Amino acid sequence: MRKAILFILLIITFSCANDDAMSPAEDLDVVAEFKVNLSELNLFIGNLSDLNISSKAFEYKLNTGLFTDYAHKQRVIALPNNTTLEYDGNGLPIFPENTVIAKTFYYNLDERDLSLGRQIIETRILIKINGAWETGDYKWNEAQTEAILDLNGSEVPVTWINENGDTNNITYAIPSNDDCFTCHNINDTSTPIGPKLRNLNFSINGTNQLQDLINNQYVTGISSNNEVSSMVNWEDTNASLEDRARSYFDINCAHCHIPGGFCDQESTLDLAYETSLEDSNIYQRRFSISTRISEYISGFSMPYIGTTIKHREGADLLEAYLQTLE
Repeated sequence: MRKAILFILLIITFSCANDDAMSPAEDLDVVAEFKVNLSELNLFIGNLSDLNISSKAFEYKLNTGLFTDYAHKQRVIALPNNTTLEYDGNGLPIFPENTVIAKTFYYNLDERDLSLGRQIIETRILIKINGAWETGDYKWNEAQTEAILDLNGSEVPVTWINENGDTNNITYAIPSNDDCFTCHNINDTSTPIGPKLRNLNFSINGTNQLQDLINNQYVTGISSNNEVSSMVNWEDTNASLEDRARSYFDINCAHCHIPGGFCDQESTLDLAYETSLEDSNIYQRRFSISTRISEYISGFSMPYIGTTIKHREGADLLEAYLQTLE
């Protein structure tokens, strides 16, 4: 009897020790520095390709997203312990030091059957270090087991089947670190683009995302999402054509076409959503805009970086809007 009890105790002890040895990485703090391997940042737990987010981070979505050759994106923010995003109006919140922002780009192999898997291409990282945002890009290996820091940019062949059963082939362009700075550059300073509070203020499965972030103390300095404006989803046909087009311009073009942006000296356009039509110069530049979005020509088409093919739906929307201005 005593031997049986001892044997059971040994099994329990071994099991507990084994559990401790295999404790999930979600208990580890996210590393706010650029390591060689993406796995070293502790953003994800378990198999890296599952993209299971650590409990030290949270996923967010945008009401209107940037077009990147039809790639899907997972967006993640990791805040240091005992810190929050601070409300600072409808735009970007105030991010604490050592915030990590990650965006992973992938393609489902067949949009009609997600069980067939996906091809993960890259994970772009922004880290706030000493008050400034630094950029880095992790390229995923073919085995989908790891992503390696690569600042030089590269090309990756991608094939996927869309919802209509059409096979698509592209050569996906992973940006260099210089390319990243081009788009994230405002007055020669790197800055995030997407996670403005107005872009987070919409409902997902019946729950307002921004309010949920407020309730969970990820965003402080504000008590209700009603205190923030809400960006229009460019795909929402219930919204006006002008609002949809201006929303598309804002997320896809305004990071360069605003005062202090990369194209400030080359163009008179100011495509921020809040800029009036009169001050935006969209009307004056409507023919140039139409020409640059009508087909994809490397080095000429807009957006200048981040795409290698024409966004058919987006171009159709903007063309329809521009025709109303004639």
